[in-house]
Amino acid sequence: MVCTLPPGPPLPGLLQAGLIWFDPVRFAQTCHRRYGDLFTVRVPGIGTLVYLADPADIRSVTRGDPSIFHAGEAAAPLSQIVGTKSLLMLDDGEHRRSRGMMLPAFHGDSVRGQVAEMVAITAEELTRWPVGERFPLYPRMQRLTLEVILRTVIGVRDERRLTALRVALPPMLEIGSPVELIPPPRVLLRFGRWRRRAQRRAAALALLTDEIVRCRADPQLKQRTDALAMLVRSVEDAGAPMADDELLDQLVTLLLAGHDTTATALSWAFERLTRHPALLHRTARAAEDGDDAWLDAVCKESLRVRPVVFEFGRKLTAPVQLAGYRIPAGTILAPSINLVHHSGQHYPDPEEFRPQRFLDQRPDPAVWLPFGGGVRRCLGATFAQVEMRTVLREVLRGVELSPTTAPDEPVRPRHVTMVPRQGAMVTVRRHIAAADRATTA
Repeated sequence: MVCTLPPGPPLPGLLQAGLIWFDPVRFAQTCHRRYGDLFTVRVPGIGTLVYLADPADIRSVTRGDPSIFHAGEAAAPLSQIVGTKSLLMLDDGEHRRSRGMMLPAFHGDSVRGQVAEMVAITAEELTRWPVGERFPLYPRMQRLTLEVILRTVIGVRDERRLTALRVALPPMLEIGSPVELIPPPRVLLRFGRWRRRAQRRAAALALLTDEIVRCRADPQLKQRTDALAMLVRSVEDAGAPMADDELLDQLVTLLLAGHDTTATALSWAFERLTRHPALLHRTARAAEDGDDAWLDAVCKESLRVRPVVFEFGRKLTAPVQLAGYRIPAGTILAPSINLVHHSGQHYPDPEEFRPQRFLDQRPDPAVWLPFGGGVRRCLGATFAQVEMRTVLREVLRGVELSPTTAPDEPVRPRHVTMVPRQGAMVTVRRHIAAADRATTA
């Protein structure tokens, strides 16, 4: 059978790329209305993408043969940030090996052991929040989630080293625009933004390398519970531990995947709650009462209605039959998280913020997929959800947020994430003392 592609916009590739980069939500929704659940988009420097919005098609991708659906190849532009040995870049046997070595550090029991540190970090952050003035929450959440990673993932305790990492790591992870992910001609690497990126990366990697060296030499290594220590202690089936260069790339991956994404998710959760006073009140009560089921439902609904990542990708190593099309090798399949999450077929009144949707039920992984799916589902999904619930609870126990009648903040694309355009503006009415909580309990 001759290979074919679904229909798509007949626009020049550069124009399609611009529409995706600057307003991906509207562009994908427009294409979806016009062409249906499968449509083709062409992006110079990236390739041909086929967007998927039917959960049945998405299941065939996430449950398909990983040797045909390559996530590492689809994510290749990110190698400039995370390195070539990153779990995100690997496929087939290399991916299975690395993921198997990393899984124990993100097992539920390991993550639950980090909750006390998350609570302490959140309490520290709350002391800096002003009372009675509007401020953007997103930068505060970025600072908080970076601190969580520094202490619980990398295991840094020394204040001098913490300070150096707080300064060096965010610039390394910053992507000015998706254009920067397209590899430039080698001659340009010594100039402009690419030279600055290389310099920032070198400075950050030197600090992270020092942490790996310190971790290996730590006499308390066996007692440490941070992810880096667990990775240093891990040994694959053949009896070889993870080499330093691979450890380095995995640390950068964990920083990229677990810092800004979780900060964005938390910002959206509070942005949504402050626009729904009854839900804000109920969630604050749940925080006091320890009602984790409700807090989890709030987090899941926030991730549904405002997914942090718009889609994920799989590059085909062989042609596949999908929804009546024989899609050629080399095509990138892009299951659209946003289109599925906003489908009235799967979520009645999909634009409404209703945490009740997720009470007492396990979401279908083909229609709730903020962390992707299948064997490539985000390794840190459990960590992120525990962190979201913990921070949500501690913030609402520590401060009283004002509800607002302000319009919903629009989505703004920020490299591979979707952030609140104004930064999730909030106002704190007051800080809640322990005595206040005891009185109202």
